[in-house]
Amino acid sequence: MKIKYLLLFLITGIVLFPAQTNKIGKNALEERTYEELNKEFYKSRIGDGNSKSIASSYLKKAKSEKNKAQIAEGYVMLHFEEDLPSALKYLDSLQHLTQDFKENTYPARIYLLRGNLYFRNDNLQSALNNYILGLKYAKKEGNKRQIALAHISIAYLNNYIGKHEETTKVLKHYAYEADYMNEEEKTSLKLNLADAYIEINKMDSAYALIQEGLKNSQKNRDIYRYHQNLELLGYYHLHSKNYQKAIDGLSACKKYFFTNSNDKRDQNYTLLYLGKSYAGLQEKAKAADFFRKIDSMVLKTNYIYPELRDVYTYLIDYYKENSDTEKQLYYVDRFLKVDQVLDNQFRYISRELPRRYDTPELQQEKENITNELTKRKSLFYIVLSLLLISHLLFINVYFKYKKSEKNYKKIAQDLIQSVNENTVGKNRAMEVRKETLSQTFQTENTEDKTSRTISEDIAQNILKELEIFEDKDQFLNKGITLGSLAKKIKTNSKYLSEIINTYKGKNFATYLNDLRIDYAISRLANDKKFRSYKIPFIAEELGYNNEQAFTLAFKKRTGTPLSIYLKEIENMSLD
Repeated sequence: MKIKYLLLFLITGIVLFPAQTNKIGKNALEERTYEELNKEFYKSRIGDGNSKSIASSYLKKAKSEKNKAQIAEGYVMLHFEEDLPSALKYLDSLQHLTQDFKENTYPARIYLLRGNLYFRNDNLQSALNNYILGLKYAKKEGNKRQIALAHISIAYLNNYIGKHEETTKVLKHYAYEADYMNEEEKTSLKLNLADAYIEINKMDSAYALIQEGLKNSQKNRDIYRYHQNLELLGYYHLHSKNYQKAIDGLSACKKYFFTNSNDKRDQNYTLLYLGKSYAGLQEKAKAADFFRKIDSMVLKTNYIYPELRDVYTYLIDYYKENSDTEKQLYYVDRFLKVDQVLDNQFRYISRELPRRYDTPELQQEKENITNELTKRKSLFYIVLSLLLISHLLFINVYFKYKKSEKNYKKIAQDLIQSVNENTVGKNRAMEVRKETLSQTFQTENTEDKTSRTISEDIAQNILKELEIFEDKDQFLNKGITLGSLAKKIKTNSKYLSEIINTYKGKNFATYLNDLRIDYAISRLANDKKFRSYKIPFIAEELGYNNEQAFTLAFKKRTGTPLSIYLKEIENMSLD
């Protein structure tokens, strides 16, 4: 039912992170910078006397420089140093000053600060109202840290009305899964998480976190945090009925908190656990003594918390056993007053939390789930459509491929048949004979093409040399060029190029490729050993520099890929 460790976390979490965005100021009236004053203020315990003078210096410096952002931080600092009415005035000034600020920390920060202020003054109803508003504006601005801090604050109010399981879920999430929470905040979360674990009897988990907190606070030389963990360890031992161990640790906490700290929560709960530990040992007088001290503190501070019911019922029973009716009546009266306050707070929180927080959060969660399902459904249809389109495209490509493959096979089969009928050789011979018959080229067109530059004798001589070049398969030699062939047949490159273009109907490169591919068509079909060689070796044998040049030339010349031609040769050989 307690929320005693929340205060320090709320102060460090909600206040420090905006202050850190405004670091260095001018040294106009103060020797120290804003950053130095800020660090010194939050390093000291709020309310320790020195902190108020730091806050005053900070605000004075900011006002002299007319620095609105720093004036805002000064108001924040000073509101910690005042009683409730004065503190609220500083926060009202902060709200007026920041109404035109562009930062996404306002106005959510103001409502969260007000919530903390009311919380510190035990007005949980007003605290809840401001936390709800803070959450609303934090969500509007999309400020993750402020949303987290509002959720955490409200989780402690849930803890107040006994919803400990819900509290642990929230604390665990932000302690371990929120990368935007700093280490100090995570440390505070773990401290409070350990406390909540004890409430739901997860003692091993609580003990592990307490030991981690003790170790880290010793390492960091944080005496205050160390004693907070030590106090929680005392509660752990009390819950485990190890009363003497609880007393040993809590006695050290009592000495520290009443000497070095003004935190009423730490002081009250230390006395509470000591009283309950002595009650567990049946040392009733000592227990009653601690509980009376708690009542005295409540009268001074008006700090009321749920466990006070245990305090007053114990005192009532104690004085009843001792037949002290006067004091028994006194503590009955005290119990009734405290119980009325607690009951009013409990009723309000129990009624308003589900209505104003749980239900909207569930509705938001429902909306998020609905949107997510809608997105998934849309994504499903998009993916399904893409799959369908890709499937149709695949089918289209497949049938085109099959159709092309069928055409390729037909071309390959015709080539093989022409080789078997020796038509490739015949066609080439006929072409050569046609080209070498001089009578055929005495037409007007032929004269227009060659007679002006090349004599008939030279043309016929070049054609005869080309016939020898073809018949002796000299085109298979590697590195043949127009120049090298012209030199070989004792003519020049210009004459040779013109004769090939005129009488062969193609340029030199195409002429050479066609001769080689025609040779390949025939030899691959007839020579099984040659066909068994790897393609790079065949390409080299045909005078090509690489496999790719050969396969491209083959398809260009024949209209079918080399692989299909070879495959059809094998199929027809088997048949």
